[in-house]
Amino acid sequence: MPLLGAHLSIAGGLHKALERMKMIEGKCLQLFTRNQRQWNAKKLGQNEAICFKEALRDFHRPFVASHASYLINLGTWQKKLAQRSVCALAEELNRCQKLSISWIVIHPGSHGGKGLEQGIERVISRLDAAIEKAGSENDVGILLETTAGQGTVIGGRFEEIAAIIKGSRFTGRLGVCVDTCHIFAAGYDITSKSAYNHTINELDRLLGLERVKLFHLNDSKKGLGTRVDRHEHIGKGMMGLKPFGFLLNDKRFAKHPMILETPKGKKMLEDLENLKVLRSLVRA
Repeated sequence: MPLLGAHLSIAGGLHKALERMKMIEGKCLQLFTRNQRQWNAKKLGQNEAICFKEALRDFHRPFVASHASYLINLGTWQKKLAQRSVCALAEELNRCQKLSISWIVIHPGSHGGKGLEQGIERVISRLDAAIEKAGSENDVGILLETTAGQGTVIGGRFEEIAAIIKGSRFTGRLGVCVDTCHIFAAGYDITSKSAYNHTINELDRLLGLERVKLFHLNDSKKGLGTRVDRHEHIGKGMMGLKPFGFLLNDKRFAKHPMILETPKGKKMLEDLENLKVLRSLVRA
């Protein structure tokens, strides 16, 4: 059985996300370590870090990833936003180091209409600057998330992610998070076995499957190639169930963590249902 889990709330304390993981019988977790809609994060308290790390031990150290703030834009041409983004990512790297979280998921950013090539160059420069700013003792990795390619957003094509990784001076610290909704919306078909195989072969050719450390499992409200980022419950969107069956039964990803980012309520009933559907697709 692949490692299935969800992005979960930290309401009541960071360690509460691990308790919620147990409630949905998850094997992995994604969370925000801070309020992701504000630039100025509350300082991580020593007791909060201790509680979280104790909970990690209690739950036998499951895979946990942080998702960086949506405010961060490493591809921007705006100087002030770029400075804030570098500082915020460096701070998140240090928060994760203190929490024993090994990976941060981040969207590459947007070039804002100033050109894709220049945007990629800016992402590389700011990514490296944030890693340097975090300090030489920090070893937290960064997962560049595939995007739907909406508007001027970078990362809708595998080639764009590959260019960022190749250009960075910290290639060894970088990996990839593949979001099923995003790649579908960006034009990568995975709805038939032949289309799935072609897309995964392209992923391998351009990035290398060894770079893929995490999957986000989301159906899509919109169709193939629409470049619209709208998540839907598993099997309820334009992708249907088949792509998830292909992925869950692909032996190359048998031990990969796979995180739900589907809509949910406070009681997480939707997560329970989506995980039930996903588990039903796994062949014995």
